[in-house]
Amino acid sequence: MPDPQPTIVLVHGAFAESASWNGVLERLGSAYNSVAVANPLRSVAGDAEYVRDVVRGIGGPVILVGHSYGGMVITQAAAGDTSVRALVYVNAFAPDTGESAMTLSAKFPGSTLADTLVQYPVSTGGNEVAIGQNQYHAQFCADASNNMAALMARTQRPITEEGLGGKLTGDPAWRSLASWFVFGDADKNIPAEAHRFMAERANPRGQREVVGGSHAMAVARPSEVAETIIEAVRGVS
Repeated sequence: MPDPQPTIVLVHGAFAESASWNGVLERLGSAYNSVAVANPLRSVAGDAEYVRDVVRGIGGPVILVGHSYGGMVITQAAAGDTSVRALVYVNAFAPDTGESAMTLSAKFPGSTLADTLVQYPVSTGGNEVAIGQNQYHAQFCADASNNMAALMARTQRPITEEGLGGKLTGDPAWRSLASWFVFGDADKNIPAEAHRFMAERANPRGQREVVGGSHAMAVARPSEVAETIIEAVRGVS
């Protein structure tokens, strides 16, 4: 018997939360099994282990979709897991061994994220970082409405410095799995040139660059994101 249709597992990145996938989930609809994961945003290794727990709980084939830092997580989580059929990177990091979100975002000029961040210590050690409320709209989701941007700024999930600086260990899953990329050319967190570089070396089955797309395309351009995910489902089903 053929494998069942894979479940789509959506993993948000820093400065967002699982509801940032709502528009994509609405467009996927009931035709596709999907779940948006609450990414802990503590460390690459720990967050990847949590996503692996979610995948094991599903108990069938999955497609992992990562946004931003979520790309770090799905690349680590999918390594060696035979239930993962494909990877979809949405304005996301697709790291190679030893690379971190910090190193990749600085590989090409253009990111203005550092100047918008606020940080504070946490009792578990180290610092958390978030985007300042007043800078959030322009930095993260310039093509979203004022009301949506304000809501996202207030509900954003901070990430630890350990998470941003955490390096991929082992071989990247995109070397052995089919991958798809969708990103905006107006991304102010990760320069478009960095997206192109990561996509080119991964040799993806599909690549979509959205003119004017901000970093938060899952919110502002959910149709383009959903279309890419559906292509991945069809490509491995």
